[in-house]
Amino acid sequence: MSHLQEPGNGYYCANRENCQMPRKRNAQVDMDGAEFKKAGYRLIDQLGDFIDQIGQKPVTADKSPAQLSEILGRNPLPEHGQPAIAIVDRAADLLCNFSLLNGHPRFLGYITSSAAPIGALADLLAAAVNPNVGAHILSPMATAMEKQVIKWLGELIGLPPCYDGILVSGGNMANFTAFFAAVHAKVPESKAGGIAASPARPLVYCSRTTHTWIEKAAALSGLGGDSIRWIATDKANRMDLHALQEVLQADKNSNQRPIMIIGTAGDVSTGAVDDLKGIAEICKQHDCWLHIDGAYGLPAAAIPEQRRHFEGMAEADSIALDPHKWLYAPLEAGCTLVKNPNHLIQTYSSHPVYYNFNQEDQPEARNYYEYGFQNSRGFRALKVWMVLQQAGRKGYMEMIATDIRLAALLFRLASQHAELEAITQNLSITTLRYRPPGLPEDQLNQLNELLLNDLQRNGEVFLSNAVIDNKYCLRACIVNFRTSDSDIEEIVEIILRGGRKAADHIKNKSV
Repeated sequence: MSHLQEPGNGYYCANRENCQMPRKRNAQVDMDGAEFKKAGYRLIDQLGDFIDQIGQKPVTADKSPAQLSEILGRNPLPEHGQPAIAIVDRAADLLCNFSLLNGHPRFLGYITSSAAPIGALADLLAAAVNPNVGAHILSPMATAMEKQVIKWLGELIGLPPCYDGILVSGGNMANFTAFFAAVHAKVPESKAGGIAASPARPLVYCSRTTHTWIEKAAALSGLGGDSIRWIATDKANRMDLHALQEVLQADKNSNQRPIMIIGTAGDVSTGAVDDLKGIAEICKQHDCWLHIDGAYGLPAAAIPEQRRHFEGMAEADSIALDPHKWLYAPLEAGCTLVKNPNHLIQTYSSHPVYYNFNQEDQPEARNYYEYGFQNSRGFRALKVWMVLQQAGRKGYMEMIATDIRLAALLFRLASQHAELEAITQNLSITTLRYRPPGLPEDQLNQLNELLLNDLQRNGEVFLSNAVIDNKYCLRACIVNFRTSDSDIEEIVEIILRGGRKAADHIKNKSV
Protein backbone atom coordinates (compact mmCIF):
# COMPACT_ATOMS: atom_id res chain seq x y z
CA MET A 1 0.00 0.00 0.00
CA SER A 2 1.50 3.33 -1.03
CA HIS A 3 0.70 6.67 0.61
CA LEU A 4 1.08 9.85 -1.40
CA GLN A 5 0.93 13.37 -0.08
CA GLU A 6 -0.68 16.32 -1.78
CA PRO A 7 0.80 19.57 -0.46
CA GLY A 8 -1.77 21.36 1.67
CA ASN A 9 -4.37 18.62 1.26
CA GLY A 10 -3.35 15.93 3.76
CA TYR A 11 -2.84 12.31 2.60
CA TYR A 12 -4.45 10.07 0.04
CA CYS A 13 -3.82 6.48 -1.03
CA ALA A 14 -3.16 5.07 -4.45
CA ASN A 15 -4.84 1.83 -3.33
CA ARG A 16 -7.88 3.31 -1.58
CA GLU A 17 -9.57 0.03 -0.71
CA ASN A 18 -6.80 -0.95 1.71
CA CYS A 19 -5.69 2.52 2.82
CA GLN A 20 -6.07 3.75 6.40
CA MET A 21 -6.65 7.46 5.75
CA PRO A 22 -6.47 10.07 8.49
CA ARG A 23 -9.99 10.81 9.69
CA LYS A 24 -9.28 14.31 10.96
CA ARG A 25 -7.12 17.09 9.70
CA ASN A 26 -4.61 18.56 12.16
CA ALA A 27 -5.32 22.29 11.78
CA GLN A 28 -3.47 24.76 13.97
CA VAL A 29 -6.57 26.77 14.93
CA ASP A 30 -8.77 23.79 15.75
CA MET A 31 -9.62 22.90 19.35
CA ASP A 32 -11.26 19.76 20.65
CA GLY A 33 -14.08 20.00 23.13
CA ALA A 34 -11.89 19.45 26.18
CA GLU A 35 -9.42 22.18 25.23
CA PHE A 36 -12.23 24.59 24.35
CA LYS A 37 -13.94 23.96 27.69
CA LYS A 38 -10.71 24.51 29.62
CA ALA A 39 -10.01 27.85 27.96
CA GLY A 40 -13.67 28.83 28.03
CA TYR A 41 -14.23 28.07 31.71
CA ARG A 42 -11.06 29.99 32.54
CA LEU A 43 -12.28 33.01 30.56
CA ILE A 44 -15.77 32.87 32.07
CA ASP A 45 -14.25 32.86 35.58
CA GLN A 46 -12.15 35.91 34.68
CA LEU A 47 -15.10 37.76 33.18
CA GLY A 48 -17.30 36.90 36.16
CA ASP A 49 -14.74 38.57 38.43
CA PHE A 50 -14.50 41.50 36.03
CA ILE A 51 -18.27 42.05 36.15
CA ASP A 52 -18.31 41.87 39.96
CA GLN A 53 -15.41 44.30 40.29
CA ILE A 54 -16.10 46.77 37.48
CA GLY A 55 -17.32 49.50 39.83
CA GLN A 56 -14.09 49.35 41.85
CA LYS A 57 -11.84 49.72 38.82
CA PRO A 58 -10.83 53.07 37.27
CA VAL A 59 -13.22 54.08 34.51
CA THR A 60 -10.21 54.33 32.22
CA ALA A 61 -6.51 53.58 32.44
CA ASP A 62 -4.44 56.76 32.17
CA LYS A 63 -1.97 55.36 29.64
CA SER A 64 -0.60 57.06 26.55
CA PRO A 65 -0.65 55.32 23.16
CA ALA A 66 3.10 54.75 23.49
CA GLN A 67 2.67 53.18 26.94
CA LEU A 68 -0.10 50.90 25.65
CA SER A 69 2.10 49.79 22.76
CA GLU A 70 4.84 48.90 25.25
CA ILE A 71 2.40 46.95 27.43
CA LEU A 72 1.06 45.11 24.40
CA GLY A 73 4.56 44.50 23.07
CA ARG A 74 6.14 45.36 19.75
CA ASN A 75 6.99 41.83 18.69
CA PRO A 76 6.63 40.79 15.06
CA LEU A 77 4.03 38.26 13.98
CA PRO A 78 4.82 34.96 15.76
CA GLU A 79 6.43 32.35 13.56
CA HIS A 80 4.78 29.50 15.45
CA GLY A 81 1.48 29.18 17.25
CA GLN A 82 0.92 29.35 20.99
CA PRO A 83 -1.45 27.48 23.35
CA ALA A 84 -4.99 28.85 23.25
CA ILE A 85 -5.36 29.16 27.02
CA ALA A 86 -2.25 31.35 27.29
CA ILE A 87 -3.58 33.65 24.56
CA VAL A 88 -6.97 33.88 26.26
CA ASP A 89 -5.37 34.71 29.62
CA ARG A 90 -3.29 37.51 28.18
CA ALA A 91 -6.13 38.97 26.14
CA ALA A 92 -8.40 39.05 29.20
CA ASP A 93 -5.70 40.79 31.26
CA LEU A 94 -5.03 43.42 28.59
CA LEU A 95 -8.68 44.23 27.92
CA CYS A 96 -9.96 44.16 31.50
CA ASN A 97 -7.15 46.34 32.86
CA PHE A 98 -6.33 48.77 30.06
CA SER A 99 -9.70 49.65 28.49
CA LEU A 100 -12.20 52.45 28.83
CA LEU A 101 -14.93 50.65 30.79
CA ASN A 102 -18.23 51.88 29.38
CA GLY A 103 -19.98 49.44 31.72
CA HIS A 104 -18.60 51.29 34.76
CA PRO A 105 -21.37 52.95 36.82
CA ARG A 106 -19.66 56.35 36.48
CA PHE A 107 -19.21 56.19 32.72
CA LEU A 108 -21.61 58.84 31.42
CA GLY A 109 -19.73 59.84 28.29
CA TYR A 110 -21.05 59.88 24.73
CA ILE A 111 -23.93 57.45 24.11
CA THR A 112 -22.47 54.02 24.71
CA SER A 113 -24.49 52.01 27.16
CA SER A 114 -23.42 49.51 29.76
CA ALA A 115 -23.75 46.18 27.97
CA ALA A 116 -25.92 43.46 29.46
CA PRO A 117 -23.68 40.49 30.39
CA ILE A 118 -26.01 38.07 28.61
CA GLY A 119 -24.97 39.82 25.40
CA ALA A 120 -21.41 38.55 25.87
CA LEU A 121 -22.73 34.99 26.07
CA ALA A 122 -24.81 35.69 22.97
CA ASP A 123 -21.77 36.82 21.00
CA LEU A 124 -19.90 33.68 22.06
CA LEU A 125 -22.76 31.50 20.88
CA ALA A 126 -23.19 33.46 17.65
CA ALA A 127 -19.48 33.19 16.85
CA ALA A 128 -19.43 29.46 17.58
CA VAL A 129 -22.24 28.71 15.13
CA ASN A 130 -21.08 31.52 12.81
CA PRO A 131 -24.12 31.93 10.55
CA ASN A 132 -23.90 34.28 7.59
CA VAL A 133 -27.13 36.25 7.99
CA GLY A 134 -27.07 37.50 4.42
CA ALA A 135 -29.39 34.83 3.06
CA HIS A 136 -31.98 32.53 4.58
CA ILE A 137 -30.39 29.38 3.19
CA LEU A 138 -27.11 30.31 4.92
CA SER A 139 -28.71 31.17 8.26
CA PRO A 140 -32.23 29.76 8.63
CA MET A 141 -32.69 30.20 12.39
CA ALA A 142 -30.58 33.35 12.63
CA THR A 143 -32.69 34.97 9.90
CA ALA A 144 -35.91 34.06 11.72
CA MET A 145 -34.49 35.53 14.94
CA GLU A 146 -33.51 38.80 13.25
CA LYS A 147 -37.02 39.13 11.80
CA GLN A 148 -38.44 38.63 15.28
CA VAL A 149 -36.05 41.13 16.87
CA ILE A 150 -37.04 43.82 14.37
CA LYS A 151 -40.73 43.26 15.11
CA TRP A 152 -40.06 43.38 18.85
CA LEU A 153 -38.15 46.66 18.55
CA GLY A 154 -41.07 48.22 16.71
CA GLU A 155 -43.50 46.93 19.34
CA LEU A 156 -41.35 48.28 22.19
CA ILE A 157 -41.44 51.86 20.93
CA GLY A 158 -45.06 51.70 19.77
CA LEU A 159 -44.82 51.48 15.98
CA PRO A 160 -47.61 49.91 13.91
CA PRO A 161 -46.88 46.39 12.63
CA CYS A 162 -46.24 47.50 9.04
CA TYR A 163 -42.70 48.60 9.95
CA ASP A 164 -39.89 46.23 9.07
CA GLY A 165 -36.16 46.55 8.51
CA ILE A 166 -32.67 45.29 9.13
CA LEU A 167 -29.99 45.27 11.82
CA VAL A 168 -26.78 47.13 11.01
CA SER A 169 -23.62 48.15 12.83
CA GLY A 170 -24.78 51.38 14.47
CA GLY A 171 -26.23 54.85 14.04
CA ASN A 172 -24.25 55.91 11.00
CA MET A 173 -25.19 52.79 9.05
CA ALA A 174 -28.80 52.82 10.27
CA ASN A 175 -29.20 56.37 9.00
CA PHE A 176 -27.23 55.71 5.79
CA THR A 177 -29.39 52.69 4.97
CA ALA A 178 -32.56 54.78 5.29
CA PHE A 179 -31.03 57.80 3.53
CA PHE A 180 -30.13 55.87 0.38
CA ALA A 181 -33.58 54.26 0.32
CA ALA A 182 -35.14 57.73 0.53
CA VAL A 183 -33.02 59.04 -2.34
CA HIS A 184 -33.99 56.12 -4.57
CA ALA A 185 -37.66 56.44 -3.62
CA LYS A 186 -37.83 60.19 -4.26
CA VAL A 187 -35.34 60.34 -7.15
CA PRO A 188 -35.93 56.94 -8.82
CA GLU A 189 -34.04 57.96 -11.95
CA SER A 190 -30.87 58.23 -9.86
CA LYS A 191 -30.41 54.46 -9.60
CA ALA A 192 -29.55 54.24 -13.28
CA GLY A 193 -28.45 57.75 -14.14
CA GLY A 194 -27.09 59.06 -10.86
CA ILE A 195 -28.11 62.28 -9.17
CA ALA A 196 -27.32 64.16 -12.39
CA ALA A 197 -30.39 62.50 -13.93
CA SER A 198 -32.67 64.50 -11.63
CA PRO A 199 -34.29 67.43 -13.47
CA ALA A 200 -33.77 69.63 -10.38
CA ARG A 201 -31.33 69.51 -7.51
CA PRO A 202 -32.56 67.18 -4.70
CA LEU A 203 -32.39 68.79 -1.25
CA VAL A 204 -32.57 67.45 2.29
CA TYR A 205 -33.51 69.40 5.41
CA CYS A 206 -32.35 68.96 9.00
CA SER A 207 -31.64 70.99 12.09
CA ARG A 208 -28.22 72.41 12.89
CA THR A 209 -27.89 69.91 15.72
CA THR A 210 -28.21 66.84 13.47
CA HIS A 211 -25.45 64.26 13.91
CA THR A 212 -22.57 64.39 11.44
CA TRP A 213 -23.77 61.23 9.67
CA ILE A 214 -25.87 63.48 7.43
CA GLU A 215 -22.76 65.11 5.96
CA LYS A 216 -21.25 61.72 5.15
CA ALA A 217 -24.50 60.47 3.63
CA ALA A 218 -24.92 63.54 1.43
CA ALA A 219 -21.34 63.28 0.17
CA LEU A 220 -21.34 59.52 -0.43
CA SER A 221 -24.76 59.49 -2.10
CA GLY A 222 -23.66 62.01 -4.70
CA LEU A 223 -26.01 64.74 -3.48
CA GLY A 224 -23.10 66.69 -2.03
CA GLY A 225 -22.86 68.75 1.12
CA ASP A 226 -24.47 71.78 -0.51
CA SER A 227 -27.70 69.80 -0.85
CA ILE A 228 -28.18 69.98 2.94
CA ARG A 229 -30.36 72.79 4.22
CA TRP A 230 -29.38 73.41 7.85
CA ILE A 231 -32.42 74.71 9.74
CA ALA A 232 -32.05 76.86 12.84
CA THR A 233 -33.15 75.58 16.23
CA ASP A 234 -35.30 77.24 18.88
CA LYS A 235 -34.36 77.90 22.50
CA ALA A 236 -35.17 74.28 23.36
CA ASN A 237 -32.67 73.07 20.73
CA ARG A 238 -35.48 71.75 18.49
CA MET A 239 -35.82 72.39 14.77
CA ASP A 240 -37.57 75.72 14.12
CA LEU A 241 -40.55 74.67 12.00
CA HIS A 242 -41.34 78.21 10.89
CA ALA A 243 -37.81 78.54 9.54
CA LEU A 244 -38.15 75.12 7.89
CA GLN A 245 -41.31 76.19 6.06
CA GLU A 246 -39.67 79.38 4.84
CA VAL A 247 -36.60 77.59 3.47
CA LEU A 248 -38.70 74.87 1.82
CA GLN A 249 -40.95 77.36 0.09
CA ALA A 250 -38.01 79.45 -1.10
CA ASP A 251 -36.36 76.34 -2.58
CA LYS A 252 -39.53 75.28 -4.37
CA ASN A 253 -39.98 78.79 -5.74
CA SER A 254 -36.48 78.54 -7.22
CA ASN A 255 -37.30 75.16 -8.83
CA GLN A 256 -35.25 73.07 -6.40
CA ARG A 257 -36.43 69.57 -5.43
CA PRO A 258 -37.00 68.98 -1.70
CA ILE A 259 -36.97 65.20 -1.08
CA MET A 260 -36.36 64.54 2.61
CA ILE A 261 -36.72 66.08 6.06
CA ILE A 262 -34.82 64.60 9.00
CA GLY A 263 -36.16 64.86 12.51
CA THR A 264 -34.05 64.06 15.55
CA ALA A 265 -35.42 62.11 18.51
CA GLY A 266 -32.76 62.83 21.10
CA ASP A 267 -29.94 65.00 19.76
CA VAL A 268 -26.47 63.99 20.83
CA SER A 269 -25.60 67.17 22.72
CA THR A 270 -28.70 67.83 24.82
CA GLY A 271 -31.18 64.99 24.18
CA ALA A 272 -33.75 67.36 22.67
CA VAL A 273 -36.52 65.80 20.58
CA ASP A 274 -37.79 67.66 17.52
CA ASP A 275 -41.51 68.32 16.99
CA LEU A 276 -41.97 65.11 15.00
CA LYS A 277 -45.70 65.63 14.53
CA GLY A 278 -45.16 69.09 13.08
CA ILE A 279 -42.38 67.85 10.81
CA ALA A 280 -44.62 65.00 9.61
CA GLU A 281 -47.32 67.49 8.59
CA ILE A 282 -44.77 69.56 6.66
CA CYS A 283 -43.50 66.42 4.91
CA LYS A 284 -47.04 65.70 3.71
CA GLN A 285 -47.47 69.24 2.43
CA HIS A 286 -44.25 69.10 0.40
CA ASP A 287 -44.22 65.38 -0.54
CA CYS A 288 -40.98 64.78 1.37
CA TRP A 289 -39.68 61.57 2.91
CA LEU A 290 -39.68 61.77 6.72
CA HIS A 291 -36.69 60.16 8.37
CA ILE A 292 -36.25 60.13 12.15
CA ASP A 293 -32.81 59.75 13.67
CA GLY A 294 -33.83 58.13 16.94
CA ALA A 295 -30.61 56.18 17.36
CA TYR A 296 -30.34 57.37 20.97
CA GLY A 297 -33.68 58.67 22.16
CA LEU A 298 -36.47 56.53 20.73
CA PRO A 299 -36.40 53.78 23.41
CA ALA A 300 -37.86 56.39 25.77
CA ALA A 301 -41.08 56.14 23.72
CA ALA A 302 -41.71 52.87 25.58
CA ILE A 303 -42.48 54.90 28.72
CA PRO A 304 -46.04 56.30 28.85
CA GLU A 305 -44.91 59.52 30.58
CA GLN A 306 -42.41 60.20 27.77
CA ARG A 307 -44.63 59.18 24.85
CA ARG A 308 -45.86 62.74 24.19
CA HIS A 309 -42.35 63.75 23.07
CA PHE A 310 -42.55 61.29 20.18
CA GLU A 311 -45.97 62.09 18.70
CA GLY A 312 -45.78 61.81 14.93
CA MET A 313 -43.18 59.03 15.03
CA ALA A 314 -45.55 56.59 13.31
CA GLU A 315 -45.74 58.93 10.30
CA ALA A 316 -42.07 58.37 9.53
CA ASP A 317 -41.03 56.65 6.31
CA SER A 318 -37.85 55.48 8.04
CA ILE A 319 -36.35 55.39 11.51
CA ALA A 320 -32.88 54.76 12.93
CA LEU A 321 -32.69 53.06 16.33
CA ASP A 322 -29.59 51.66 18.08
CA PRO A 323 -30.05 48.76 20.53
CA HIS A 324 -26.41 49.25 21.59
CA LYS A 325 -27.28 52.71 22.89
CA TRP A 326 -30.29 52.79 25.22
CA LEU A 327 -31.29 49.12 25.03
CA TYR A 328 -28.04 47.95 26.68
CA ALA A 329 -26.95 45.55 23.92
CA PRO A 330 -23.21 45.10 23.32
CA LEU A 331 -21.66 46.77 20.30
CA GLU A 332 -22.42 46.52 17.40
CA ALA A 333 -26.20 46.71 17.04
CA GLY A 334 -28.07 49.36 15.08
CA CYS A 335 -31.41 49.08 13.30
CA THR A 336 -33.12 50.66 10.30
CA LEU A 337 -36.91 50.51 10.36
CA VAL A 338 -39.03 51.45 7.33
CA LYS A 339 -42.77 51.76 6.91
CA ASN A 340 -42.62 50.07 3.51
CA PRO A 341 -39.83 47.45 3.36
CA ASN A 342 -40.08 47.34 -0.42
CA HIS A 343 -38.13 50.61 -0.43
CA LEU A 344 -35.14 48.73 0.99
CA ILE A 345 -35.46 45.89 -1.52
CA GLN A 346 -35.78 48.31 -4.45
CA THR A 347 -32.63 50.09 -3.29
CA TYR A 348 -30.35 47.21 -2.34
CA SER A 349 -31.50 44.02 -4.06
CA SER A 350 -29.54 42.45 -6.91
CA HIS A 351 -29.55 38.95 -8.38
CA PRO A 352 -26.25 37.89 -9.94
CA VAL A 353 -26.07 34.45 -11.49
CA TYR A 354 -23.81 33.12 -8.72
CA TYR A 355 -26.52 33.69 -6.06
CA ASN A 356 -28.75 30.67 -5.50
CA PHE A 357 -30.59 32.15 -2.55
CA ASN A 358 -34.17 32.53 -3.74
CA GLN A 359 -36.65 29.89 -2.68
CA GLU A 360 -39.98 30.87 -4.18
CA ASP A 361 -41.78 27.99 -2.52
CA GLN A 362 -40.95 29.51 0.89
CA PRO A 363 -42.55 32.96 0.94
CA GLU A 364 -41.43 33.72 4.52
CA ALA A 365 -37.77 33.21 3.68
CA ARG A 366 -35.83 36.46 3.83
CA ASN A 367 -32.48 37.33 2.33
CA TYR A 368 -31.07 40.27 4.26
CA TYR A 369 -28.52 41.07 1.57
CA GLU A 370 -31.53 42.58 -0.25
CA TYR A 371 -32.27 44.96 2.65
CA GLY A 372 -28.97 46.77 3.11
CA PHE A 373 -25.34 47.32 2.14
CA GLN A 374 -23.84 44.04 3.34
CA ASN A 375 -23.87 40.64 1.71
CA SER A 376 -21.93 38.76 4.39
CA ARG A 377 -23.48 39.68 7.72
CA GLY A 378 -22.73 38.62 11.28
CA PHE A 379 -25.39 37.45 13.71
CA ARG A 380 -26.03 40.77 15.49
CA ALA A 381 -29.61 39.85 16.28
CA LEU A 382 -28.83 37.14 18.84
CA LYS A 383 -27.57 39.46 21.57
CA VAL A 384 -30.51 41.81 21.06
CA TRP A 385 -32.94 38.87 21.02
CA MET A 386 -31.54 37.57 24.31
CA VAL A 387 -31.40 40.95 26.08
CA LEU A 388 -34.94 41.85 25.00
CA GLN A 389 -36.22 38.65 26.57
CA GLN A 390 -34.16 38.97 29.75
CA ALA A 391 -35.44 42.51 30.39
CA GLY A 392 -38.92 42.34 28.88
CA ARG A 393 -41.00 45.45 28.24
CA LYS A 394 -41.43 46.15 31.98
CA GLY A 395 -37.72 45.82 32.66
CA TYR A 396 -36.86 48.29 29.93
CA MET A 397 -39.47 50.74 31.13
CA GLU A 398 -37.97 50.64 34.61
CA MET A 399 -34.33 50.93 33.51
CA ILE A 400 -34.91 53.75 31.01
CA ALA A 401 -37.12 55.66 33.45
CA THR A 402 -34.40 55.34 36.10
CA ASP A 403 -31.76 56.71 33.71
CA ILE A 404 -34.00 59.72 33.04
CA ARG A 405 -34.62 60.23 36.76
CA LEU A 406 -30.88 60.13 37.49
CA ALA A 407 -30.20 62.74 34.80
CA ALA A 408 -32.84 64.95 36.43
CA LEU A 409 -31.18 64.36 39.82
CA LEU A 410 -27.83 65.53 38.44
CA PHE A 411 -29.49 68.63 36.98
CA ARG A 412 -31.18 69.38 40.32
CA LEU A 413 -28.01 68.94 42.37
CA ALA A 414 -26.11 71.20 39.96
CA SER A 415 -28.87 73.81 40.18
CA GLN A 416 -28.64 73.82 43.97
CA HIS A 417 -24.88 74.26 44.21
CA ALA A 418 -23.30 77.71 44.15
CA GLU A 419 -20.27 76.55 42.14
CA LEU A 420 -22.22 74.73 39.44
CA GLU A 421 -24.47 75.93 36.66
CA ALA A 422 -27.11 73.54 35.29
CA ILE A 423 -27.65 74.21 31.59
CA THR A 424 -30.04 71.64 30.06
CA GLN A 425 -31.77 68.36 30.81
CA ASN A 426 -33.64 66.29 28.22
CA LEU A 427 -34.30 62.55 28.35
CA SER A 428 -31.21 61.11 30.07
CA ILE A 429 -28.75 63.87 29.12
CA THR A 430 -27.77 66.68 31.48
CA THR A 431 -25.35 69.48 30.67
CA LEU A 432 -23.73 71.68 33.29
CA ARG A 433 -20.56 73.62 33.93
CA TYR A 434 -18.33 74.49 36.82
CA ARG A 435 -18.68 78.19 37.62
CA PRO A 436 -16.70 79.31 40.65
CA PRO A 437 -17.39 82.72 42.18
CA GLY A 438 -15.12 85.49 40.96
CA LEU A 439 -13.89 83.90 37.71
CA PRO A 440 -14.54 86.12 34.67
CA GLU A 441 -17.07 84.84 32.13
CA ASP A 442 -14.49 84.82 29.35
CA GLN A 443 -12.43 82.23 31.26
CA LEU A 444 -15.25 79.77 31.97
CA ASN A 445 -14.97 77.91 28.67
CA GLN A 446 -11.25 77.41 29.15
CA LEU A 447 -11.85 76.27 32.73
CA ASN A 448 -14.48 73.69 31.80
CA GLU A 449 -12.48 72.32 28.90
CA LEU A 450 -9.48 71.88 31.19
CA LEU A 451 -11.73 70.29 33.82
CA LEU A 452 -13.23 67.83 31.32
CA ASN A 453 -9.81 66.74 30.08
CA ASP A 454 -8.69 66.11 33.65
CA LEU A 455 -11.87 64.17 34.48
CA GLN A 456 -11.46 61.95 31.42
CA ARG A 457 -7.90 61.11 32.42
CA ASN A 458 -8.23 60.56 36.15
CA GLY A 459 -10.43 57.46 36.01
CA GLU A 460 -13.01 58.51 38.62
CA VAL A 461 -15.72 59.52 36.16
CA PHE A 462 -15.99 59.85 32.40
CA LEU A 463 -18.09 62.69 30.95
CA SER A 464 -18.11 64.25 27.49
CA ASN A 465 -18.70 67.83 26.33
CA ALA A 466 -21.29 69.98 24.61
CA VAL A 467 -21.19 73.57 23.42
CA ILE A 468 -24.52 75.31 24.07
CA ASP A 469 -25.03 79.01 23.31
CA ASN A 470 -21.24 79.29 23.08
CA LYS A 471 -20.85 77.81 26.56
CA TYR A 472 -18.44 74.88 26.89
CA CYS A 473 -20.32 72.40 29.08
CA LEU A 474 -19.79 69.10 30.79
CA ARG A 475 -22.24 66.56 29.39
CA ALA A 476 -23.53 63.47 31.20
CA CYS A 477 -25.50 60.90 29.22
CA ILE A 478 -26.94 58.17 31.44
CA VAL A 479 -27.64 55.01 29.47
CA ASN A 480 -26.18 52.82 32.16
CA PHE A 481 -28.13 50.26 34.21
CA ARG A 482 -25.31 50.19 36.80
CA THR A 483 -25.48 53.91 37.66
CA SER A 484 -27.18 54.70 40.98
CA ASP A 485 -28.19 57.74 43.03
CA SER A 486 -24.99 57.47 45.07
CA ASP A 487 -22.93 57.55 41.85
CA ILE A 488 -24.62 60.80 40.85
CA GLU A 489 -23.90 62.34 44.24
CA GLU A 490 -20.26 61.20 44.06
CA ILE A 491 -19.93 62.58 40.51
CA VAL A 492 -21.00 66.02 41.75
CA GLU A 493 -18.26 65.90 44.40
CA ILE A 494 -15.69 64.73 41.83
CA ILE A 495 -16.62 67.62 39.52
CA LEU A 496 -16.30 70.11 42.38
CA ARG A 497 -12.86 68.80 43.42
CA GLY A 498 -11.64 68.81 39.85
CA GLY A 499 -13.17 72.21 39.14
CA ARG A 500 -11.45 73.85 42.11
CA LYS A 501 -8.14 72.37 41.02
CA ALA A 502 -8.62 73.60 37.44
CA ALA A 503 -9.65 77.07 38.69
CA ASP A 504 -6.52 77.33 40.82
CA HIS A 505 -4.44 76.36 37.78
CA ILE A 506 -6.01 79.10 35.68
CA LYS A 507 -5.69 81.71 38.44
CA ASN A 508 -2.00 80.86 39.04
CA LYS A 509 -1.32 80.94 35.33
CA SER A 510 -2.83 84.42 34.99
CA VAL A 511 -0.88 85.87 37.94
